[in-house]
Formats: sequence, structure tokens, C-alpha cells
Amino acid sequence: MKKPFFILLLLVIFAPLVFAEVGVKKKRPLPPEYGRVIINNYSQKAGIPPVAFDHWLHRAKFTCRLCHVDIGFGMKAGTTEIRETDNIAGYYCGTCHNGRTTINGKKVFEACSKTDVGDRSRCLRCHSLGQNVRPEYDFKIFTQDLPKERFGNGIDWEKAEHDKIISPIDSMEGVSIKRKPLTAQKDFLVVPTVEGMPDIIFSHQKHTVWNGCELCHPEIFGKVKRGQIKFTMNDNFEGKYCGVCHMTVAFPMIDCQRCHSKPV
Repeated sequence: MKKPFFILLLLVIFAPLVFAEVGVKKKRPLPPEYGRVIINNYSQKAGIPPVAFDHWLHRAKFTCRLCHVDIGFGMKAGTTEIRETDNIAGYYCGTCHNGRTTINGKKVFEACSKTDVGDRSRCLRCHSLGQNVRPEYDFKIFTQDLPKERFGNGIDWEKAEHDKIISPIDSMEGVSIKRKPLTAQKDFLVVPTVEGMPDIIFSHQKHTVWNGCELCHPEIFGKVKRGQIKFTMNDNFEGKYCGVCHMTVAFPMIDCQRCHSKPV
């Protein structure tokens, strides 16, 4: 297929989905902001700014499976309902942010503490939305040596892991259940219903590096036999199936050729 025709085809198919309302274009987040989650179930009610959680920093250090399966963070923002008392007890953020855990030779700061109730300076390290807080890690400096891509936060995390530039931690002592590595299934084709659209090559191996099997099955993809689940790009753009991750944290689906990679 000739490239100009392919691009035109993508525009015809996906242009209506990129616009939230007629004539109103969604603002594309800046690279450091892509994947940012605002946690505000209880913060403002307690008189403190909401938490601005940046996925890019944590995904460089941990797999998605570790946080969303072993530690138990919900996949949808706001569903975990994290409380300060939970962190102090060693759950959720407090699993690592307890002042004792060491990651890659560095002690992780304590997020919440009973002893420093009046000290809000440490609180603002996380509760930073709308505050003039200088982060410990600068996005541009932190990612300058990582491989680049066009969309999302501009980082090809898959390649960074494959090339051993980053080595995300997949288990934690006392939190994770020790298990034998699973043999990843072979890549397979997903044939689009739109004539002329390149086929999708889906790689279980690439996904299991970050997600294991438990993150996708059975909650996101309820059936495990290929061909049993039928979904559309509209479903994905509504945040279902592939769109659970690939509209929020993983590279966005406007990067069509990352998935539709096998020419017809």
C-alpha cells in the first residue's frame, strides 16, 4: 500500500474519534504530563492539594503488573480510594514509600507518617497539583538517553526495556507471590474489518514483560481463546480492551502503525 493513501485512510477512519465534540479538538498533553493521574478522593476535603502521579517515572522502575496486581492499584483513576492511613499501614503507596524500602540502592522517601502530622513539606512531594513544587526527577534529564517515539510522552518504553536501558522490577519481597515464568504465546494476527487497513500483529511476549497475564486476563479480556472477543476501534477509544492502557499510559492509538504493522 502506498504511504500517502495509507495516511489518508487513517485520517478518514480515525478523525471523528480524535474530536470529543464537533469542531473541538482535545488538547494533547505535554510529554511529561502524558499518563498523569490526579488522585483526589479525599485530598481537598482534608485541606491539602490533590496528588499528581506521574506514570513515566514509576514505569521506568517497576512493571505495571507489580503495582496493579501485587500491590493492588485499580486500573481506573479514583477507584482505589487511597487514604493516608492506608499508606501509613504499608498499603498502596506505603508499600514502597515507607522510609525503609530500598530500590536500586536508594532509600524511598516516606509518604505519610504519624510522627510529622504538622509537616506539610513532605506531603507536597506528592500532593503537588497547582503547587510550585520542584520535582526530584526532571523529565527531560531523566529521559534524555531513552529511545524516542512520536506520541504519548515521546519515549519508546518497549525498546528501552528490550535494550536493557531500563530494568523494571517485577516483584517485591513480602508482597509478590513467587511464581515460575510463563512461556509467552507466539505472535498472532488480528485482521481488521476495514478493507485495506494493515493487519495487527499482537505480541504476547512484549505484553507479558510489563503485564504478566493477570493484568489483562480476565478483567480486561475475559476470554483467552483467540477470536472469541469482538471489539472495535470505537470500543478502544472509549477506554475498553486495548484502550484501557493505550489511551492513558501506554502509547496512544493515534500511533496507528505501531499496531497495524503488517501491510495487506
